[in-house]
Amino acid sequence: MTHLKWWQTAAFYQIYPRSFADGNGDGIGDFPGMIDRLDYLQSLGIDAVWLSPHFPSPNADCGYDVSDYTGVAPEYGTPDDFRRFLDGAHRRGIRVILDLVLNHTSEEHPWFIESRSSRDNPKRDWYVWRDPAPDGGPPNNWYSAFGGSAWELDPATGQYYYHFFFKEQPDLNWHNPAVKQAMWQAVRFWLDMGVDGFRLDAIGTIFEDPAYPPQTAQLSQLDMLRAWRENRSPEEQQALMAEFTRMFQCQVGQPGIHELMRDLRAVLDEYPGDRVLIGEDDDPAYYGNGDDELHLVFNFPLMRTDRITPAWVRANQAERLSKLPPGAWPCNTLGNHDSARLISAFGDGRHNDGWARVLAALVLTLRGTPVLYNGEEIGMTDLILERFDQLRDNQAVNLYRLAVSDGIPPEQAMAMAARMTRDRCRTPLQWANAPNAGFSPAGVAPWLPVNPNYAAGVNVADQEDDPASLLNFYRRLLRVRRATPALLGGEYVPLHPNAEDYLAFLRRDSRQTCLVVLNMSPRVQIINLADAPIAADVAECLFDGADLRAAGRRDDVSQLALPSFGVYIGRLQKQEK
Repeated sequence: MTHLKWWQTAAFYQIYPRSFADGNGDGIGDFPGMIDRLDYLQSLGIDAVWLSPHFPSPNADCGYDVSDYTGVAPEYGTPDDFRRFLDGAHRRGIRVILDLVLNHTSEEHPWFIESRSSRDNPKRDWYVWRDPAPDGGPPNNWYSAFGGSAWELDPATGQYYYHFFFKEQPDLNWHNPAVKQAMWQAVRFWLDMGVDGFRLDAIGTIFEDPAYPPQTAQLSQLDMLRAWRENRSPEEQQALMAEFTRMFQCQVGQPGIHELMRDLRAVLDEYPGDRVLIGEDDDPAYYGNGDDELHLVFNFPLMRTDRITPAWVRANQAERLSKLPPGAWPCNTLGNHDSARLISAFGDGRHNDGWARVLAALVLTLRGTPVLYNGEEIGMTDLILERFDQLRDNQAVNLYRLAVSDGIPPEQAMAMAARMTRDRCRTPLQWANAPNAGFSPAGVAPWLPVNPNYAAGVNVADQEDDPASLLNFYRRLLRVRRATPALLGGEYVPLHPNAEDYLAFLRRDSRQTCLVVLNMSPRVQIINLADAPIAADVAECLFDGADLRAAGRRDDVSQLALPSFGVYIGRLQKQEK
């Protein structure tokens, strides 16, 4: 593929604004802080930034309850600050996409304030309102994904409104054309400013079954919340998620969503510069025909395991790539603001640095667009909170209260909440071995506690000038990826399908063939590719994670030696006679 779009070759980097960099010293990340770190992002080598919500919000759900779709939250700065950040990123060759929450607004959004003011308000039908059941209770027994009923009574008007998430997040009624018109106006506001696209939040929840039938699944509220976040074996998770899916079958994936995505794609296609849409979903159906719905859909199945193995990756790639419609482009990630950090999710406690490197290489060498999460590049890990008053994630607060009401002792309930809260992976980015890890000034309490491992080298400053650090491993790997056409657009060809400890594959286009070998074990691996269908004798080393001076070395492909958690990328060649 010789004419790739920018979003096909880009490496994306998710910024969680509240935790990235505090520029005004109030303990909360903001745009001035992000502006100060633009040179860092450029030096890292990423090509695009995805910003988690920066809009005004009462923060019932950490910004995903939006009260103004065209504003900037005061704690993050001003609209001018946003423009300075956008312009500064663009000057450095970094694209910017925003998080777009389509399913719901905040209960404090002016639209909802009008909607709930009376039954005959013009915006009443902008949200989903229903009369009580004959007994005065909710219209049906649907649950909210975050716990409790999906219906909230409004005493002033005597009706219930629907919310798939928190009650502070009422669902919009997308069957009303006025809602779509208003939301597309907000989309155009940001596109007119020069934003490069959107990551679409929770798109599968936008429509509900209009008959509102009762659900029949038997998963308890406590088990439901455990299933939503708790790490389990693949078999346990699969069974729980099947019940979870059945529980919400009338509330997720309903007809109408693909037509809506085509409408939104048409809006973006009005603009120059190949603006992009990334869906927070893993269903390949959201690609449409490959050119009329979303540009990218996350390969979440890759990270739905408690252990990444060569066999797991081979199976994932075989299934995922075979399901994509013609012309669709893959998108791979192993972490984000809703899941355990990479090392916490997949490390083994003894070789965490090795796992961090080999998994970074996995995401950055598989076919498709990689998406990284801020802090992965320095090896940040989850922080297990110890006290209830430290929790900021209301989902964890709900879980704690449900557990206590179910008879679980408070200390055990807190342990459950700390293990599953999204706060654990949202702690401030660790910039230095300094008070508050350099995120905020000394004496200022950050909005979430800082992970104390910043003092043990898990910070940017300590890794900055160390050529062997994880940070510089990322930088070198991102440079190699950007400079290697086969890694950007080449097809994926698996090798050695029965290898248990290492993953070997080719990335191949019309100009070059690259060999990638990832040792996913603490043992040295001797790789013999003499019998592989590669028509090559030697490889010009492009990247050797264990040898900083290996670039250009010519290696015999019949006896490649990879150290513990070694990473190798080489351009295949025929031996000159």
